[in-house]
Amino acid sequence: MIHKIVKYGDPVLEREGDEVTEFGTDKLRQFVDDMFESMYAAKGVGLAAPQLGVSQKITVIDISGGLKDEEGVPPPERIVLINPKIILKEGKQVGEEGCLSIPGFREQVRRSKKVTVRAQNVEGEWFERTGEDLLARAMQHEIDHLNGILFITHVSPLKRDLIKRKIKKMIKAGEWE
Repeated sequence: MIHKIVKYGDPVLEREGDEVTEFGTDKLRQFVDDMFESMYAAKGVGLAAPQLGVSQKITVIDISGGLKDEEGVPPPERIVLINPKIILKEGKQVGEEGCLSIPGFREQVRRSKKVTVRAQNVEGEWFERTGEDLLARAMQHEIDHLNGILFITHVSPLKRDLIKRKIKKMIKAGEWE
């Protein structure tokens, strides 16, 4: 099921999510499937539970853009991170980022070039995953969401203020729902 993506201004986006404590349930599996479906529908490469109004530490990432092979099987890029923590950062990269919760705004953001994350899967098993370049950027962006941090936090105060003022105007004009 495709869920509506929560936009900037909703308090759920700026508070730390709760740790997931129940694993292996049909409810969790269905929610993760819904997250992927909602992310693909919005043409994103990552989505965090708070972006669907759920204050939990769950994120999904697929930098392939939802492509499927000849048999309709998604590629192995579909990543589910539950209760993730970045345990290693290396290098630096600067690149353009946007956010499904702040549509229409894109800015240059500095991130680590390579990160290793420790997280749990839907069964509650711990694993580590290393990502570089776009995958590293997506992991950092989505984990920020789980900690109540938006990508505009990483831009200059002037640019951040400009974005916030534009959004306030859009809200007043009824263009931000």
